[in-house]
Amino acid sequence: MTVSMQPAHAVVVVPTSTPMVSIAGPRDELIRAIEKQFPDVVIMMRGNEITLDGPRESVTTIEQLIAEMIIVVRTGQGLTPESVERSIGMLQSNVQPSGVLTANILSNRGKTIRAKTLNQKRYVDAIDTNTIVFGIGPAGTGKTYLAVAKAVQALQGKKVSRIILTRPAVEAGERLGFLPGTLNEKIDPYLRPLYDALHDMIDPESIPRLMTSGTIEVAPLAYMRGRTLNDAFIILDEAQNTSAEQMKMFLTRLGFGSTMVITGDVTQVDLPSGTTSGLRVVREILNEVDDVEFCELNSGDVVRHRLVGQIVDAYGRYDEKKNSGKR
Repeated sequence: MTVSMQPAHAVVVVPTSTPMVSIAGPRDELIRAIEKQFPDVVIMMRGNEITLDGPRESVTTIEQLIAEMIIVVRTGQGLTPESVERSIGMLQSNVQPSGVLTANILSNRGKTIRAKTLNQKRYVDAIDTNTIVFGIGPAGTGKTYLAVAKAVQALQGKKVSRIILTRPAVEAGERLGFLPGTLNEKIDPYLRPLYDALHDMIDPESIPRLMTSGTIEVAPLAYMRGRTLNDAFIILDEAQNTSAEQMKMFLTRLGFGSTMVITGDVTQVDLPSGTTSGLRVVREILNEVDDVEFCELNSGDVVRHRLVGQIVDAYGRYDEKKNSGKR
């Protein structure tokens, strides 16, 4: 693609119904985020007008960006420098940010859950259109949180009659036998992230009732063996810590009227040395199977502190350098 370097001048008028601070940000931090991405454009603000001078291609993109920001703000959402940067990436991929950032998945106690990046939107759309979806990516990309949100949405919409959340109970060198307490007390730390996500999406006082009735089940992966799971939304979290045999066992639990979402990070495998991760080989096995979708998320989809994405990238570079040295 040839980028036009022809100079352009544009004036964007922000409607008086949209507070200028919501577009500029506190201490103009949103404008500074735009300037960081477009250092070749001079941006000036006066009243409710934003003046742009620079290469035509960049000026046109910023005009589109501000129009999208206004749409997002009108839905009651706030903008951050990170969301502005992600919006620029979407525009450069010919995707309207407002269509991604304003699509509600779930609302509870005044909090609305939405996809925040283009890959997250593709991920939740894939869950709507496929029976089995794999969400693969580093920590902080929302793969588990969004899967739980889609599960609660499906339950509330009566598309399924129950939610089943499961994880392999193997992490970070710990083993259940060395932990104190009863079996349930030993298992609880491994399942806690799933409980935390549920508490964000369902009234906490109703969760015990739903679990007692079997409408919501949170259990270790070993509890899935021998079962057929009909009319359920099933999530396997931390799937990189399954063996190839466990992954096959889990996938073959699928029953009629059910949806499965499998999430994991292939760079954080805690299995014993010599054990092949089921998540690492399943793509090669199922890549040609219809109604199965693999969604990749990356450091650009990290929605935690901005440093998390940089840490993920830094470790990726380190691992790549170390592996190239071994070769």
